[in-house]
Amino acid sequence: IMDIFNNKIGIVGLGYVGLPLAVAFAEKFKVIGFDINKERNSQLNLGYDSTQEVDQRTLVSVLDIDNNLNQGLHITNDKKQLKSCNVYIITVPTPIDKFNSPDLRPMQKATETVAGVLKRGDIVIYESTVYPGVTEDEMVPILEKQSGLKFNEDFFCGYSPERINPGDKEHTVKKILKITSGSTPAVADRIDSLYRAVIEAGTFKASSIKVAEAAKVIENSQRDINIAFVNELSKIFNLLGIDTNEVLEAAGTKWNFLKFKPGLVGGHCIGVDPYYLAQKAQELGYHPEVILSGRRVNDSMGIYIANEVIRIMLKNNINVIDSNLLLLGFTFKENCPDFRNTKVIDIVKELNSVRINVTIFDPWVNSEQVKKEFDIQVYSSESEITTKKYDAIVLAVSHQEFLKMDLESLIVKGGIVYDVKGCLPDNFVTSKL
Repeated sequence: IMDIFNNKIGIVGLGYVGLPLAVAFAEKFKVIGFDINKERNSQLNLGYDSTQEVDQRTLVSVLDIDNNLNQGLHITNDKKQLKSCNVYIITVPTPIDKFNSPDLRPMQKATETVAGVLKRGDIVIYESTVYPGVTEDEMVPILEKQSGLKFNEDFFCGYSPERINPGDKEHTVKKILKITSGSTPAVADRIDSLYRAVIEAGTFKASSIKVAEAAKVIENSQRDINIAFVNELSKIFNLLGIDTNEVLEAAGTKWNFLKFKPGLVGGHCIGVDPYYLAQKAQELGYHPEVILSGRRVNDSMGIYIANEVIRIMLKNNINVIDSNLLLLGFTFKENCPDFRNTKVIDIVKELNSVRINVTIFDPWVNSEQVKKEFDIQVYSSESEITTKKYDAIVLAVSHQEFLKMDLESLIVKGGIVYDVKGCLPDNFVTSKL
């Protein structure tokens, strides 16, 4: 096995996963960062990361301005520039379609891009979340067909699942233990050494690519099921008139009680990955009851919250039709600009269906991008939403900015406050999830 520092790494996809990884590798290796989004590339070359995963100082420090041959990050949308690499890491999204079926098209297109520059001895590593078998059964045939090379003779593959937690400044890419795997024992060792050179938390070498793929997909499926359980509990305790958070706090005093909280489950991982595992199971003739049951519970929570808000408004003699409601937060989680697969949109649609005037405030999102994707207005400046008072306030995402706002001045006398995240003062909140 050659000296790992002689490797030149091509990272395909510079989003939430690819960019932090590219920056980490660029501190010690020569890295070509490839992304088809020209606007994204231009911003990155100026040191600006719209995902806010990498700060400007860190990004600028690794950018290859002087075409350093030994290390640094060179960003491009020119496929030809990938030719000089001998290790390719694919970090593109793996979404689901409107039928909740896995959509492998971004991964297939990225694989075709790499196949066009693949050479003898090269390694292709996947980080995108998939069901077991995607790398070897779905992607390898594309690499073989388009490159004319033979798998495990001319080129090799690996799988090292991403564990990025958007917005988390503590568990960053270098500080999260990395699972690695390879298509042969020697390649598995080489891939493990490659990641170990930059991952401070260390690595865990899985016995096969399929084992690594399966490990990734169950990490998020497990969280999804646990959150679904407490979401169901919150519905039951609500009917009983018991505070769910107080119940969870009491139960949490037992040493082996798992501490999960109810809420909306969106984003690109927890709300998506279980469908990948379920799809593969169904292909094999097994219907996964627990996994899909959890998905149904969590996918229903936006509508449930909206209907709870409507019920409480009616109970408090608020005329629902043409009422004004302030919805705080649109991203899928707090203190993060990521609104992929946000379930807040379900709340908005349900409230709009009964002619409630919903004003959405989120200082973290790009309002233009939200408008483009959902055709709704999200205000990002507090001054834009303080010009009137509201019949109801719903806190959907616990951004730090919301906890500092004078919300009391924004609500009419007799108005209601619904706290999805359970983080506002109890004496101010009418009801919570």
